Amino acid sequence: MSETVNPYAAPTAIVDDIPASPEKEATRREHINHETSIKAVGFLYYLGGVGVTVAGIANLAGGEPAFGILLLVLGAGQLVAGWGVRALRPWARVLGCVLSGFGLLGFPIGTLINAYVLYLFLSKKGRTVFAPEYQEVIEATPDVKYRTSIVVWIFLALLVGLILLGVTMAFFKR
Repeated sequence: MSETVNPYAAPTAIVDDIPASPEKEATRREHINHETSIKAVGFLYYLGGVGVTVAGIANLAGGEPAFGILLLVLGAGQLVAGWGVRALRPWARVLGCVLSGFGLLGFPIGTLINAYVLYLFLSKKGRTVFAPEYQEVIEATPDVKYRTSIVVWIFLALLVGLILLGVTMAFFKR
């Protein structure tokens, strides 16, 4: 005789969800703000890399090949740094520090921004976030997320508006 199946019975499948250890979750919660700030720097490297690469192409087309090639190399470096920093690769911390060292020369705004970037990369939390062991913490705690405050979103909207205004003014000035 065949066995009857109860359609209302609880599932009997084995689930291999391994809960995160409390230590890993505490570490992630302690470092999530710093991690998010570092990943935002990676996004800024992407933006800078695209802008510098476009400027390099424009210089090549404008008849200044040496400066154009220099800008293309710098743009490629920023794009690679952006990828590495967003992925929290240890080597990207070194590359980001080198790029931020050059960025300190952009007085006064570049100096302030790059000093903050150096703080993010070189602080104790920055060293922890870029450590290979922290990748295991991230994998074990996918449910821990950063919540962006409304103030940050407003600041970001104003910054994007200023950038768009500057690009528009530069475009129509020609």
